[in-house]
Amino acid sequence: MLYLKAFTFNPFQENTYILYTDDLTAYIIDPGNSTASEDDEIRNFIKEKNLNLKRLLLTHGHIDHILGNKFIFDTYGLLPEVHKEDVFFIERMQQTAAMYGLSCDPSPMPEKFINEGDIITLGNYEFHCFYTPGHSPGSISFYNKENKLLIGGDVLFRGSIGRADLPKGDYEMLIRSIKQKLLALEDDVKVYCGHGPSTTIGLERQTNPFLV
Repeated sequence: MLYLKAFTFNPFQENTYILYTDDLTAYIIDPGNSTASEDDEIRNFIKEKNLNLKRLLLTHGHIDHILGNKFIFDTYGLLPEVHKEDVFFIERMQQTAAMYGLSCDPSPMPEKFINEGDIITLGNYEFHCFYTPGHSPGSISFYNKENKLLIGGDVLFRGSIGRADLPKGDYEMLIRSIKQKLLALEDDVKVYCGHGPSTTIGLERQTNPFLV
């Protein structure tokens, strides 16, 4: 089976996800942990489940989704994987943190990049990578067809969409990404968002004020 564990971390209330299977291989997506207690939540969960954490994947490079990158690298030896267009934000991580009154350790830099059409395999499960820019220029959504599961970062929220007024954001591009890539999926696909509760494609298709 495919399992998903969600954590909510940092002052931005960002959702961090760990995906794992029965063979105990695990991937972490968007580690937002920013305190010792949040680090412990991840460490203790991985230890409790006896997981082998193998990859660090990013939906995008905004500060609230990468605060835990250094911890993951130091603890598990994993470099972040992200779309190349969002390396800009990782490079400027500490300057951005200072703007929000935060202090953080700089993230290690990625050596592998995620692109549209890539397929990421976790055990027997495949995640298709959709390039969904607009909230950030390199936003990626991860879709598993078998379980009708989408991890979309800050592209689509329950009843809302990601901000497009941050540096390098583009509102028209964001709407296009959602309509062309995400709304092409079936109504019962569950969307795990970068903030807030999960939703479904059908619910957003029918009720999201930005899309109807």
